[in-house]
Amino acid sequence: MNGPQDLGGRHGFGAVVPEEESLRFHADWERRALGLTLAAGALGHWNLDSSRHARESLPPAIYYGSSYYRIWIRALVALLERAGELNPEELAEGRAKTPGLRPERCLRADQVPGVLARGGPTDRPGPAPAFAPGDRVRTRNHQPAGHTRLPGYARGHVGTVEAVRGCHVYPDSHAHGRGEAPCPLYTVAFFASDLYGEGADPALTVSIDAWEPYLDHA
Repeated sequence: MNGPQDLGGRHGFGAVVPEEESLRFHADWERRALGLTLAAGALGHWNLDSSRHARESLPPAIYYGSSYYRIWIRALVALLERAGELNPEELAEGRAKTPGLRPERCLRADQVPGVLARGGPTDRPGPAPAFAPGDRVRTRNHQPAGHTRLPGYARGHVGTVEAVRGCHVYPDSHAHGRGEAPCPLYTVAFFASDLYGEGADPALTVSIDAWEPYLDHA
């Protein structure tokens, strides 16, 4: 979707300031935000892509005015309310008033390291790829109302397939409960000048990962 998260190539948001890799959290509440998100995700009401879509669906004024983990918490509240695990009265009072719907799926503290170590692999069996390294492709200039991982700055542009990454869960389908719909995933490279115009560094290239439904032969 054309949500507030899609900032690539846009002016007015300042430079990206890298932080030390060892800096994971800026406050203790951010640790709890991550823990709550992991624990709630284990309930099985939603998947990674629908969780991402919930964050992207926040109104721009809220999204831009929130820090990283505040965005996570706001989206988590929406997901829990949608699943029936939380109601506005409980949220206002700051405590649960009814039992959870899936107590059997409670994520215990001792299970967390194993869950994080397993991760969430998305590779699946699927159809043969339609493109090969070296092929010229054009990204589709679609403006979907739902979730997509094709960034706005890359839509409608011609690039070159750098690599075929196998078949993976298609997030545009998965985020909305329409199944995993695995399809080939590619790394596609673009000249920065094609994406951003004559003011871009002519020696710079930009690579994105793009699912096959995003691409046509150029």
